[in-house]
Amino acid sequence: MARRRGPGLVGRAITTFLAVASLAVVCVGEVPRPAACALARGELTVDDLPAGSSVPDCLAVGRVVTHAGAGVAVPEPGTTVSVDALTADGSPLGFTLAVAADGTVSYAYEADHADHTEAVARARADAPAPCADGAYSTEDRKEYGTYKWFIGDGPLPGGLSRHGARRAFEDAVATITTSRNDCGYDDTVRAKARFLSSTGNEAGIDGEARCTHRDGLSVWDAGDIGSAAVATTCSWSRPVPGGGPEALLEADVRFNTYDFPFTNRPAGSCAHAYDIRSVATHEAGHVFGLGHSGTGHENLTMYANSFACSTDARTLGKGDVLGLRSLY
Repeated sequence: MARRRGPGLVGRAITTFLAVASLAVVCVGEVPRPAACALARGELTVDDLPAGSSVPDCLAVGRVVTHAGAGVAVPEPGTTVSVDALTADGSPLGFTLAVAADGTVSYAYEADHADHTEAVARARADAPAPCADGAYSTEDRKEYGTYKWFIGDGPLPGGLSRHGARRAFEDAVATITTSRNDCGYDDTVRAKARFLSSTGNEAGIDGEARCTHRDGLSVWDAGDIGSAAVATTCSWSRPVPGGGPEALLEADVRFNTYDFPFTNRPAGSCAHAYDIRSVATHEAGHVFGLGHSGTGHENLTMYANSFACSTDARTLGKGDVLGLRSLY
C-alpha cells in the first residue's frame, strides 16, 4: 500500500503564506482610522476637518468647527448649518458647513470685503441709495412652508416685555415676508411666518456666536454671544429632491445684550444703541435665505451692519427685494 506523503518543504511554505495572507485580510478592518480622521480634542478648524472628509468615519458629528472667528457644530449627514452674524463694522463673520447624505463634509465661506474700518468711516456716503442698489446674495436655502417661531423666556433686547418683543419681531419678520419697501415694488414674495408662543427653550447659539445644537424649535432670544457680533442667526437646512434651494429646518436668532445696547425707539439723544426692528429685519432676512450684501452696499438692509441709532433697515432696498424674489 502506498504511503501518503505529507506536504514537502514547498507545500509547507505555501500553507504558511496563505495563513499569513488570511490574517492580513482579517486585520484590515481593525487598523486605526486614517491620520486625517485622528481628530484632536477640543475645537476643530476647517483645516482639521477638510472638505471631503467623512464625518461618520472621523466621529465628527457634534464637534465644533471654526473658521475666521465663526463656528458651528457638525450636524448629522444630510444636513447643512450656517452661521451669519451682524457686526459693528460690517466685517464678514460666518460660514456654512454641509454634510452630504454619504457623510462627506463641504464648506462655503462668506467673502471678505475691502477695508471695513474705512467703510464705516465713510458712513455710507459713497454707497448707492437703497432704492438704486440692486445688489444681493442668497444662502441657497428657503422656507418652503411657514416659518413657525418662538420667543425665549429670558430677558429681551431693549428691556422689552414679552408682548413688546413679539410686536417688534413680528413687524420685522413681516417686512421680509411682504417685502416691505419704500421703492415702489409690489409684494410678489410668497414667504410665510407665524409666531407660536414663548418657550423655555433657548436659541442654539453659544457664548461665542457658534451654532451648537438644533432642538426642532426656531427661537428668538437674547444673551451673550461674544463681543464681535451684534446679533447672530443660525440656520439648519436639508437638500430637496430635484435640487433647488435647501429646505429650512430651523432658524434661531440671538441678540447680543451683553456687549451692545438696543432700543425700540431711537431718538435724537441716541448715541450707541441699535434699533431692535432694524436688527431683527436683517436677521429675518437670513432666516428666509438672504445673505450679506457686502461692502459698497451699506444702505441695504442686508449689509452686515445695521448702524447704531439708525432705523433705515426697517424697510428693504432694491437689492433686498430682488434677493427675496429670486428665492420666492
